[in-house]
Amino acid sequence: MLVVDETMDVTDDVTDVTGAPQIPQQRGEGLQDAAVRYAEERHWDVLPGAWLEPVAGVDQCSCGAADCPAPGAHPTRADWADQATGSPVVARRMWSGAPRASILLPTGRTFDALDVPETAGCLALARMERLGVELGPVTSTPGRRMLFFVLPGAAAKIPHLVRNQGWSPASIDLVAHGEGDYVVAPPTRVGRHGAVQWARRPTAANRWLPDAEELVSVLAYACGRDGR
Repeated sequence: MLVVDETMDVTDDVTDVTGAPQIPQQRGEGLQDAAVRYAEERHWDVLPGAWLEPVAGVDQCSCGAADCPAPGAHPTRADWADQATGSPVVARRMWSGAPRASILLPTGRTFDALDVPETAGCLALARMERLGVELGPVTSTPGRRMLFFVLPGAAAKIPHLVRNQGWSPASIDLVAHGEGDYVVAPPTRVGRHGAVQWARRPTAANRWLPDAEELVSVLAYACGRDGR
């Protein structure tokens, strides 16, 4: 069963080392406020993507493609990587012009993300907590995936690390998002299935991200067990 961080939508007094409030703070935080907060407090680059448009009572992607593989959650320009910004001021201006735009976070810059099936992710989370593993933020998607944020550079190392654990990279469903890729951030809605959520929200305690090597053994085992 998915374990979602239930504190993600309530106001609290968690602060980082500078005294700045941590994300997210408020119930029902809008896309613009969330994007600005990611840039301002976490120093993540952010990018507005496509969004959902109601058409005849059904939400469709703003790109207009009837068979869009990621409705409301993909870049809208070929040069999207160059448009991403780490400036809170620029982010606020971007979402002012497109308030329903999804929030995309380019990977390979301040973090990479290890992407696993939800069942494997929940198993891995429980085991990591028992072992006292220091985790970064973790998202849960409506597509039943979980993404673990780790230090950049993970995507290049994962095949080697997985082999060292005795697994073939092709045999387990563990995907690394790195340079040239992106992940979708809360509270973006994806298709008809719901919104991306925090399973482990960004806090002062997880500002320093783990290296992929610290998580890969547990994640590979959980993916292998899930695959069987």
